[in-house]
Amino acid sequence: MNNPIVPYLVKRFLRFDKEQPFIFLSALLAFMGISLGVMVLLIAMALMNGFDGEFKKKLTVMNYPLTVIPKFYGAVDENLLLDLELKYPKLSFSPYVQSAIMSRSGTKLEGGYLFGVNMKDEAKVNAIVKKAIEKAKIGKFDVIIGKSLQEEFNLFVDDKLMYIFTNAEPGGLSVTPRIKRFKIKGIFDSGLTAYDKAYSYTTLESMQKMMRIPSNQYDGIHIFSNNPHVDIQRIKKELPFGVTIKGWWEDNLNFFAALELEKASLFIVLMLIILIAAINIISSLLMTVMNRRSEIALLLSLGATKNEIKKVFLYLGIVIGVGGILAGTVLGMSGLWVLSSFDIISLPKDVYPTTTLPLDLSLKDFVLIVFGALGIVIVSSYYPAKKASEVDILTVLRNE
Repeated sequence: MNNPIVPYLVKRFLRFDKEQPFIFLSALLAFMGISLGVMVLLIAMALMNGFDGEFKKKLTVMNYPLTVIPKFYGAVDENLLLDLELKYPKLSFSPYVQSAIMSRSGTKLEGGYLFGVNMKDEAKVNAIVKKAIEKAKIGKFDVIIGKSLQEEFNLFVDDKLMYIFTNAEPGGLSVTPRIKRFKIKGIFDSGLTAYDKAYSYTTLESMQKMMRIPSNQYDGIHIFSNNPHVDIQRIKKELPFGVTIKGWWEDNLNFFAALELEKASLFIVLMLIILIAAINIISSLLMTVMNRRSEIALLLSLGATKNEIKKVFLYLGIVIGVGGILAGTVLGMSGLWVLSSFDIISLPKDVYPTTTLPLDLSLKDFVLIVFGALGIVIVSSYYPAKKASEVDILTVLRNE
């Protein structure tokens, strides 16, 4: 805006015109539409990121960040555990033995998995189990179960729970499953019903005896890492033949792919709000051009260039759009602060660690929203600005 005529005309055309109030109203609607679109997008993306983060936290705890598993029987043993602990002292390791089981109480049956773990080591890699065993002393053939299973079977601490193992053993003329009663010593609550119903934990010695495997053999090793995506590559290079490692996300690829698709779809749909508001910018500027045709022709005849006229209407649209984006950003950030600070929308405490909405607006999403809206505004302003610069001076002045 080197020429003072450009900012002067932009300010003049932004004023309310009593003779053409609909032009100002159309511009106001465009401003409000863009503000609303930006505000809704900011809050929606923060909500999506927040809930994604909560799900990841839950799944990370119950699925473990990293797990070393054998490609064939007997590949994971005590020597491998000691070697990993020596090479990676900053990581926490918990060996385990597991079996698919049927838990039975009365006439009720429920399928799931029973993990045999060293409780002291497991507490280092699983915060849920750590909380459950804080006041409990877990001995041989004792077990801790999930809250959902406890409620379904109506069990209490020190009650007995029967486990039917999938490993069968010969008995007379038939093959019978292994059955063992475990004493309940603790209840854990992960907030995820499926895991609370399916997972149970007992001592490593108990499971090794039930599965009849040596005390130095394991089914796998759970690993806690603050940066699993990096550590998985480091550990993979150190593992011997016959052993592999997987990250928690590898078991949930489809789930998180669906969340990403949902997030992208929501972003596109809500961006349409801004696009619709941008149509109001086009209509407002076109009406301004039609209403100011004689003034534009006069300015061109007095020496104003077509480029200056184009700039006037381009900047006019940008001012309306950028004003809407700034207002929407302020409203959106204010809305996020209110939603995160006050219990306007309460969440169930048994599912989420907080009663307020989980909100997490990433810098990437913020930049995409702001610059996406700005791009729509610029594109929407260009066509009316181009039409204004193409006004035929002779035709307009002759008719005037």
